[in-house]
Amino acid sequence: MKKYENISLLPYNTFGIDVKARLFIEYYSLDELRQVLKEHKGEQILHIGQGSNLLFTRDFNGIILHSGMARARFIDDETVEAQNGLRLDDLIAQLTDMAYCGMEKLSLIPGEVGASAVQNVGAYGVEAKDVIERVYTMDVETQEERVFTNEECKFGYRDSIFKHELKGKYIVTSVVYKVKPGEASKTREEIIQTRMAKLPTVGEVGSAGSFFMNPFVPEEKAKELLELYPDMPNFPSPQGVKIPAAWLIEQCGWKGKTLGGAQVWPKQPLVIVNANNATPDDIIALAAQVSASVKEKFGIDIHPEVNYI
Repeated sequence: MKKYENISLLPYNTFGIDVKARLFIEYYSLDELRQVLKEHKGEQILHIGQGSNLLFTRDFNGIILHSGMARARFIDDETVEAQNGLRLDDLIAQLTDMAYCGMEKLSLIPGEVGASAVQNVGAYGVEAKDVIERVYTMDVETQEERVFTNEECKFGYRDSIFKHELKGKYIVTSVVYKVKPGEASKTREEIIQTRMAKLPTVGEVGSAGSFFMNPFVPEEKAKELLELYPDMPNFPSPQGVKIPAAWLIEQCGWKGKTLGGAQVWPKQPLVIVNANNATPDDIIALAAQVSASVKEKFGIDIHPEVNYI
């Protein structure tokens, strides 16, 4: 176990925001996690992964927990269990090298395994829920371990039970994914090239990846908009008609626009970047202005995927 007081969180958030945490603890086993939770019971605790879906708005006067557990093992030929601190893309790279497929379309998504289950990350028609079989957790209050089935996780679009009813109550400790033997290297390489062409490179340009979630609108609303914008991309689903937030934002003229040190990424307007020593307020204000303009032009609310801390 490692403990640091008043540590900068600059290396622990992909937006590149330099704030401090009163205490940062990295654990390397379930026993260590249990010990930390017992010792700091009742204190403000935030468990983070790679920090790829967070915007720290100020110093964190609590405890930041991070997992140093980063191993994966095959349970059988079609299931692999990965610990929460393993980077998701590292897991996919390992599986691809071993000629296993099923997760390759999630390649290069920033973040760690634990976050994949909380956030239900997704790309190119595949979401984490499609490959997750079960999720192992620890109860923050009692330190008891609990296994959630896929159904019990209540997965939705960029959503799960761990973001709402059970927010802050359980820590995901490992995830079991369904995979199968098969060649995936070509698809993985194509996905990586596509993402690299459109998205800022993590570690080089501060961002949280996609900043906004794609909105879903009623079918009637979609029909009205299609009469005005016949070329509007739209994707019917059980949740309603999905309209890409990137298209909405681009139609409002935000591509490449800046506010303070924050910028709407020129190659992908779904992304807001820390272009020039942006403050958290710069990023929040830019996101608010983008949302307001989409609402004014299309009558559609778009919401941040990023969590403000």
